[in-house]
Amino acid sequence: MAHLRSRRVRALAVPLGLALTASLGFLPNAATAATPEATAVTADGPLLSYVVNTTPGHATVGKVKKAIARAGGKVITAHEQIGVIVVHSANPGFAAAVRTVHGVQSAGATRTAPMKATGTTDIGKPQKVELPKAQLKAAGAAAAANGKEPLEPLQWDIAAIKADKAAKVNPGSRNVTVAVIDTGVDDTHPDLRPNFSAKQSANCVGGVADTSKGAWRPYDPETDYHGTHVAGTIAAARNGVGVAGVAPGVKFSAIKVSEPKTRMFYAESVVCAFVFAADHGVQVTNNSYYVDPWMFNCKDDADQAAILDAVGRAAKYAQRKGAVNVAAAGNSNLDLGADKVVDTGSPNDSTPVTRSVSPKTCWDVPTQVPGTVTVAATGSHQLKSGYSNYGLGQIDVAAPGGDSAQVPELPAKNGNILSTMPGGDWAYLAGTSMASPHVAGVAALLKSVHPKASPQEIQWLLKQQADNPGCPTGTASCTGTKHVNSHFGYGIVNALNAVRK
Repeated sequence: MAHLRSRRVRALAVPLGLALTASLGFLPNAATAATPEATAVTADGPLLSYVVNTTPGHATVGKVKKAIARAGGKVITAHEQIGVIVVHSANPGFAAAVRTVHGVQSAGATRTAPMKATGTTDIGKPQKVELPKAQLKAAGAAAAANGKEPLEPLQWDIAAIKADKAAKVNPGSRNVTVAVIDTGVDDTHPDLRPNFSAKQSANCVGGVADTSKGAWRPYDPETDYHGTHVAGTIAAARNGVGVAGVAPGVKFSAIKVSEPKTRMFYAESVVCAFVFAADHGVQVTNNSYYVDPWMFNCKDDADQAAILDAVGRAAKYAQRKGAVNVAAAGNSNLDLGADKVVDTGSPNDSTPVTRSVSPKTCWDVPTQVPGTVTVAATGSHQLKSGYSNYGLGQIDVAAPGGDSAQVPELPAKNGNILSTMPGGDWAYLAGTSMASPHVAGVAALLKSVHPKASPQEIQWLLKQQADNPGCPTGTASCTGTKHVNSHFGYGIVNALNAVRK
């Protein structure tokens, strides 16, 4: 089955499923021309969304807003604290015009196709298999006798990072919240409801936060299940129902950023999510996606550079406000430390072209944004998952993401990751999307134990406490040392160490 690096479900997951139903900027400041403001133009092109990045502050942003209007743009929102303005314009020359405005440091389109629904192309849905109630009841009784959740014996990943043992020491603090920046979360799920934080949740699609009740839920539970699965891995409650999360005592919030129908994760939505999370006291963000439409954003392309700049500013703002940003490495089995990689899937909202890019100057966003914890996926045999991206100096840590080729011992049987699904279901999925929330959960445990620790200190602890299995014999793609290598970074995270040390 194809792995979801070229997915329409924009998240980094591979549905391989069994469901069980129980009834500031990172770019150099761009040189600006002497022209103080853009000239008025006619709007006769496709309607696109843009990010315009300026010097932060009310005065500069205010002046740039006026120039944007003269260039045929409509301001949707302005994040003055980081100098990012989201604009809609049908002027094909808008970006070029506004780049000449004094105070504008970068500007570019966040998409290559007009702003309208383009339909969906799924790679498959989790297979939902109902187990007899008597069988579930028996499994639940046996698990409860051992102090486990009913479906926890099927979660080989929880034991692999010692999260089951960690929960007995410290399940996490209610003062810690992990923001699931994703496709939305079904907060009514019985495994998720106890730990959900509505006041820290929103729908950021389009770039403006909507905090109305339920706005954070999936548009379509049948297709937008990804965020709900991620949330369960992080913080499914130990409440005698279903599965257990890595940090079952912490809270989580849902910040929806995927477009309806197309399920694209565009820059303006992701910028909104980071800023919203930062301004609402979130301690950890989980990012199991890449920002569409480019798998890699190259600094020498004006549009892609503007995306890099805008998302980089927002992620850095969240970090300055105390959040640890965790992101999936991607599912294309690419060496992010190589001089060149081939990208055949970008732009994914119009007609992709094959291009050779350097990961050193063309970044996967937010995965390669400085300060982000980049996570590779492993299987039950402590080997890199076959689909997982890797790279010496690029991967920080690794965590279980699932791999059907690595079959765990009974009773788990399935080598993928079991977690929550919309509508009260549970299912197996695989991908670096599933690895990242394991790390986000461990980061939440660390923040629970060390509430005054900075994001940088939490990152250091994640690395210092990880267990590195070292490079497998004869595996050419794994380079480095026993302590730091291209497959595992500093190692596979350890939840028990997080609460003991």
